[in-house]
Amino acid sequence: MATVYKTLTNNDTTSTRTLLNEAIPITGTIVSGTYGAAGALGSEPNIKTYSHGMFESVYDYPYLSSSANHIFDITTGYASDSALSASSNSQNTKKINIYNQMAQVLAGYDQTGSIRQFDKDGNLTGGTKSLECFFLNFSRLLVKDEIKKGSFSLELGVNSAYEQAGAVFTKRIKLTDTSGSNGYFVNSPAGEYGVLFASSSTGTALIDGETLGNPETNPACGLIYYQAGVAVISGSVFNDAAEGGILHNSNAGTSVMTSTSAATGFQFVTGSTIAVVADQIRNRIYNVSFNNTVELNSTVYFCRANHNEFNYSSNPTYISGSRIQVKNNPTDTPVSYITTVGLYSADNELLAVAKLSEPLKKDPTNEITLRVRLDY
Repeated sequence: MATVYKTLTNNDTTSTRTLLNEAIPITGTIVSGTYGAAGALGSEPNIKTYSHGMFESVYDYPYLSSSANHIFDITTGYASDSALSASSNSQNTKKINIYNQMAQVLAGYDQTGSIRQFDKDGNLTGGTKSLECFFLNFSRLLVKDEIKKGSFSLELGVNSAYEQAGAVFTKRIKLTDTSGSNGYFVNSPAGEYGVLFASSSTGTALIDGETLGNPETNPACGLIYYQAGVAVISGSVFNDAAEGGILHNSNAGTSVMTSTSAATGFQFVTGSTIAVVADQIRNRIYNVSFNNTVELNSTVYFCRANHNEFNYSSNPTYISGSRIQVKNNPTDTPVSYITTVGLYSADNELLAVAKLSEPLKKDPTNEITLRVRLDY
């Protein structure tokens, strides 16, 4: 137990902030049903559905396993003024409610008290609105404090031919927040967010009739909310005019054309339940990757032992027979070995202990500064 205390001043402490990043790759083999047999779409053991039918959850292992980790939830919705909105649509009210709920939390309200709709370019004052979207809500286990800006990538298969074996991925688009590191927005109640831009990954892909792959044609087609861990993807990613709309699978795993008109690839959302739509979108996800961020706050204490301080030990074994054990001759200078640093409260109660990797010799001929860091 210490008998001599030294008070730390403001000059002896400082605070730091460190951002730790971890790469999170989510392969399409997990998302697209590796654990289920071909044609068993929607019944994979790592996909959890719910009786309320509002969303489904994706796990890295069969969700009944004790080692399973929740990866993300997937759902879909559209605005009440969307061209796809009609009272006869399957789960129409739920799809509108989901869109409004996500917009309420992520986009907030305008000056009239109305819920803002998702904006393709992130500028809430105007521009083109994303009225039909699907949502990927990533678990806090993966996102940690936030998704690192500029690191998000999502590849989607947009080939009209559907097969669980992989033919759907012969034509792919990639969505990235390329301007996220310095072009993000802060006008959301959920924190910072960036715009997702589409580029052609494999094959020649089109969105709303625009060929991807050149710098002038990388349309905005979604938003990524970094702190909330939510990706909002516009249904326009499936609007391939060259395909006359896009094909999707039925529950039996067969291919069904949703429309023969151009730029209506997301129209299948109207005739299917949310769970079926989630299955169809999920099985077109080729991969997802991003870096998460952990914010580590630290207080650093500089514990200084001047030349005339801490040259003696309070350990009872330091003295034997009125003689300091570490001195060979009475005329030798006092010496001690520092092994531990203790941080005490104002009333001398021990709060934290730091151990040195090896003892440090201390005598009147030297001075030592020990850097102690507390992370929280």
